[in-house]
Amino acid sequence: MIEIIVADGVAEIVLNAPEKLNALDEQALDELAGAYAEAERLASAGEVRALVLRGEGRAFCAGRDISGVDPRDDDVLGYLGGRVQPLLEQMAAFPAPTFAIAHGACLGVGLGLLVASDIVYVADTAKIGSPFANLGATLDSGGHALFVERLGAHRTMDLIVTGRLMSGAEAVAAGLFSQAFPADQVTDAARAAARAAASGATQAFIASKALVASLRDDRLGLWASMADENRAQAALCDTDDYREGFAAFQQKRRPAFTGRA
Repeated sequence: MIEIIVADGVAEIVLNAPEKLNALDEQALDELAGAYAEAERLASAGEVRALVLRGEGRAFCAGRDISGVDPRDDDVLGYLGGRVQPLLEQMAAFPAPTFAIAHGACLGVGLGLLVASDIVYVADTAKIGSPFANLGATLDSGGHALFVERLGAHRTMDLIVTGRLMSGAEAVAAGLFSQAFPADQVTDAARAAARAAASGATQAFIASKALVASLRDDRLGLWASMADENRAQAALCDTDDYREGFAAFQQKRRPAFTGRA
């Protein structure tokens, strides 16, 4: 179900089970974790400097595959806590910029895959929300944190209780994700951005990922965040890309970044 393709410094990981809207069971989660581990190995070797995650078919990911689940003996904590959360943490820690392409349904665990990506380009017709009221279930995979942080408590509860789905265009306008595109343009836009990132200053991007994560997770104030920025900038001074960036600016030419530490 999970495929990985590497070209031009970009690893493209594909959810390829369109017949079930790329819903994820335990085996698919393990395969996805394996694909990210392989991409990270290639990143450590300098062969990958950006990553794209996308889905085949009509949907990005409709969430958990519950087609064979018996709710009477469902180990939901094992699925969410034992597999989903470790996977999302692994994705978020990937050592290069990551892009997700969201189209069609992006629900449940599928929404969590977007939460764990650095940059999310969505089709304007994508469907995003919490359609779990009729299942007697609740929003999971980081959805509460994302919605409350970006939408506030009242709009979050409205989406949860009504089950209304936001379009991709509405989600971007509300500040949930990066950019919205017509459905036939979103993949090309994300791939182009990933290729550009793969030729950029990878170590600087990694430093920014860490700074953004600290602000989000540790709720740092202005001055603590600024001190972290100062230390990150000082560390970057020792990289080839920092020196190349300065030289290119002074010589009025385009920089040739290597991405090496």
